[in-house]
Parts: sequence; C-alpha cells; structure tokens
Amino acid sequence: MSDRLYRQAFFMTLTACVALAAGVGYLLLHRNHPMPTGETGDPVVARGPAASDAAMGQNAPSGPQGTVPPGTEPQLAPFQISPQRLQQIGVTTAAAQVKNLSDKLEIPGNVDIDEQSLSYVQTRFSGWIQNVYANATYQYVKKGQCLFTIYSPDLVSTEQEYLLAKQNQKALAPSPHGMAAQEGGWLLDAAEERLRQFGVPALEITSLDQSGKVQREIAVESPASGFTIERNALPNAYVQPDTKLYTIADLSTVWVYANVFQDAVGRLRPGDPAQVTVDAYPGRAFNGRVDQILPQVDPATRTVRVRLVFRNPGVVLKPGMYVNVGINVPLGKQLVIPASAVFQSGSRTIAFIDHGDGNLEPSEIETGLQVDDSIVVVKGLKPGDRVVSSANFLVDSEAQLQAALGSFNPPQQGANPAYAQAQSSSVPPEQIKIEMTTEPTTLQKGKNTVRIKLVGAGGKPVDGVQVSATFFMPAMPGMGMAAERAAASLAAKGRGIYEGPLELDSGGTWQVTVTVQRAGAVIATQKLTADATGGM
Repeated sequence: MSDRLYRQAFFMTLTACVALAAGVGYLLLHRNHPMPTGETGDPVVARGPAASDAAMGQNAPSGPQGTVPPGTEPQLAPFQISPQRLQQIGVTTAAAQVKNLSDKLEIPGNVDIDEQSLSYVQTRFSGWIQNVYANATYQYVKKGQCLFTIYSPDLVSTEQEYLLAKQNQKALAPSPHGMAAQEGGWLLDAAEERLRQFGVPALEITSLDQSGKVQREIAVESPASGFTIERNALPNAYVQPDTKLYTIADLSTVWVYANVFQDAVGRLRPGDPAQVTVDAYPGRAFNGRVDQILPQVDPATRTVRVRLVFRNPGVVLKPGMYVNVGINVPLGKQLVIPASAVFQSGSRTIAFIDHGDGNLEPSEIETGLQVDDSIVVVKGLKPGDRVVSSANFLVDSEAQLQAALGSFNPPQQGANPAYAQAQSSSVPPEQIKIEMTTEPTTLQKGKNTVRIKLVGAGGKPVDGVQVSATFFMPAMPGMGMAAERAAASLAAKGRGIYEGPLELDSGGTWQVTVTVQRAGAVIATQKLTADATGGM
C-alpha cells in the first residue's frame, strides 16, 4: 500500500472514531439526565432554581439557564402533605403566643471611680506647706480631718488687719454713732470676710478672735471622706491657688463601664436593672442600674460604652477590677414562635402555617429579637397560629416535590370558597376513599402491577371514572442522579378496582399521586409514598 493510500485510510478511520465517540457521549448524556414530562407528555421546564420557585406555587419568569432574574420574588401558595408523611419526616407544630419577655445581656465590664464623688483640695492663697498629715496615696481620710498646715504671708497680713480693726472698734466704742465708729465696724467686717474668702475655717476665725494673736500656720481640712487617690502636698513646698494638692475619692459608690455591641444598644434604657459578679467573690452579686449610654461607638470593636452605677459597701469593687455585667432588658409583651419554626428562603423569612389535616401555607414573616429558644414575630402571624416547628427543610423539599409533579393547583381568586376548601382538604369533594395495593406487595425495580380501589359514600364502589397513578423520585445532585418519573395506566376491572402495569427504573422511596377524574374534572386526589427494592 502506498503512503498516499495509507494516509487516506488513517484519516477516514480517525473521523469515524470521533463521530462514534460523539454519538455515544450524546446517548449517555441523555440517558443520565432524562427530561421529565408533564401530565400531557410535554417536557417539564421547571428545574433547579425554577423548580424551587414552583414549589411555592408560582410561575416566576426565568433568566439564563433557568435562574430567577434579580429582584423577582416568587409568590407563596398553600400546599398539602398527607398526615402520614408528616409523621414520617418528624414534623411538629407549635402555636404563636404572646408572652411578656425580658432579655439579659451578658457582657464584660471594668470598675471605675464615680467622678461625681471626687473632691479636690486647693488653697486660695499662696504659701509654704509646713506639716503634712495625709502623707500617702490611697490613705483614707474623714471629712474635717486636718490634711496639712500652711504658712502664707497674705493670710498673716489679713489676720493682722482683722485684729487691728477689732482694736479700733473697741477704742471707738464710747461714741457708737460717730462716723469713725462706723468705719471701724466696716473694716472689721471686711477683714473677716477676706478670711472667709481665703477658706479659713470658722473655728480658726473664732480662735483668732478669742486669742487676739496672729496664727502663722493655718490647718487645711479634708472637704469629704474618702481615699486620697492623688497627693501633691509635700513639706516645705511652695504652693499657689492653682496647685492641686489632693484628690479624694468616695468609693462607697462606683461606676462600671460595659462594652455593649451596637446592635443591642437600642434595647437599653437608663434605669434598667443590672447585676455584677466578680470572680474574686463567687456566689455574690451586686445590684445596680444603667446610668447612661455614652454617645460614641468604638470603630475598632463596634461597641458602645454603657455606664452603670453600683453601691460599693466595704469597697469590695475596686477601680480597675474586671467584672461580669448582666443587664436585664424588659421587652414587654411580644408575639413569639420557636426559633426552629423560622425558615430562610433566599432573602425572605418564612414560617409554614398548619391549617390541619396536612394543609400547610408558607407565610412571609418579619422577625425581631431572639430570646433563648424563642424569636419575636413582628409581622406575618397572629396569636394562635400553629406553625411547623421542626423539619422545615423537609417540608420545603416536599413542597418542591409537589410543584415538580404539578399535582397542586392553587385555587384562583374569586373561586367558590367551598370548592377551594375541598381542593386543599384531605377529604375529596365526593367523599371517595382511595386504597392502593401492588404486586409484589413491596415494589421492586423493574415490572410491577398497581391496583387502586375506590370506595364512595356508603361503601359503594366507584366505577366509570379515569384513574392515574404517577410515581416520582426527586433528583439527588450529590449522587449524580437526575429526577425519575413513572406512570401507571390503570384500566377498570369492575367493582371500583382499577389495575395496570408499572415499570420502575430504580429502587428507593417514590412519591405517588393518585388522581381520579370524571368527565375530565378531578374529583379526588391522594398522595402516598411507596418503597421499592433494588439498586439505583
């Protein structure tokens, strides 16, 4: 064979292999991802996010690849799950109740000095300190206790003026109505007033008046009881009126600063009761109140400083001490449901209202604060409404399954209320009892036989109707499995019995919808579950 013929044969064989591979890939792709069909045989286009939207009973417009366009919120519609299925998936309900709530914030804090109880010691004249009696920081002093003595030339001069004015007043006493006597009285009063302005205690003025001698050293007393947290008074030190000599703190009352996150500040009010516990005193709690919420947020921690006031008997709460703060926040009467009853669906918060007999209605709600295991409902529910409090995710999955099956059509606005109630009730309008049996008794992968028995009012068999049984298994993307669907064509066998073949492609749990029609109108439906043996 020539090189030219060899190359032609090689390229022809390669082209055939590529075409064969493409065909095999196409068949495998459509085999692993079959397109489910609706009741009329048309393809069901709701898949992925669109199927989730349909689960809530809406026909939301789809964007590229079946996604919901931004800003489009699907409508919510009621649906039905059989009581047996609700029991299987472990659904429980709870009632929305109005309760008197109170919350407690547990936050760290630090003890600080009550700034309103601080006292400062200064002189109103310049001079030299002589003797210091409060000679240590954090020394406890009592009100009126002598802190130090001071010599001041200005003060001595004023004392001399006082004594001289007093002597002149005595000399002019025989003529009290003369001008000189009046001037002597004015001078004495002026000198005494200057001594008071200098801060000389009344006891020192009395002693000066009685002794008639100038006192070179004046004692300076403590203006309050407390601890000297700052001391600048030293022997022989020269001081002026702007010199702060002592800072005295009364620690019988202290402040506690707590750092509250900004999202909780709105619940606090001045006067709210609070408690403080300290690791140094286990089992002991100190009671206080919220004094002020400071008007600034820490940009680093996003917290707000809250100041609380506590009485401090025995000075057990010491400035700088780390404490645990508990603030009781009364919230008043609020409508609450269990926190487990709240279901997040995209950007919306939903609760499933239970109307009884497996009739569920998704309702968009607005929630508030969560307290322990309860959450406040601001909008969307009323007292007494029963909501699904567990297995919400499974309930939502069941709703999506029903939407995928197309087995629930919400009543149109303006429809007959009695008919709408019958459509959403587990009791069909014609009071038909539906029973399903299979051969074999437990379904299996492959061929089966489905038998439906219809019994009407008074136990009479129902004949002359059309019966269909649709089997559906939802997709399991995590296992790479697409949704599966099978339908049984049932023929009338007499005495209310309808029978037909069914072929299942895999084992597992199938959702079954039995539909009974008369003259094209649905008169009864029943939703069941059936387990099938065999592999996937």
